[in-house]
Amino acid sequence: MIEGLEKMLAKGQDSAELRFGLGNAYLARGDALIAAEHLQCCVTLKPDYSAAWKLLAKAQQAQGLIEAATASYQQGIAVAQQQGDKQALKEMQVFLKRLQKL
Repeated sequence: MIEGLEKMLAKGQDSAELRFGLGNAYLARGDALIAAEHLQCCVTLKPDYSAAWKLLAKAQQAQGLIEAATASYQQGIAVAQQQGDKQALKEMQVFLKRLQKL
């Protein structure tokens, strides 16, 4: 899956959705650093993508970047509130609380 997505990116087919897919795939594979790079591009391309903020925070947390993860969850919560994305909002609020307890 990653190879196919990387080929699309190499062909210049960059988009928030492609970056999200790459970030999700790399995170599932355990490569949080590359996942975070793609997810950061994703939220730069589409700042109102609440699911991408959630995954970006997870990738940052997996790298031990607690302050960055906290900031990404906070931004994601704000975006989810603006978008009316109640499920993502609840999830990120829970993840943020857990992160703050560490």
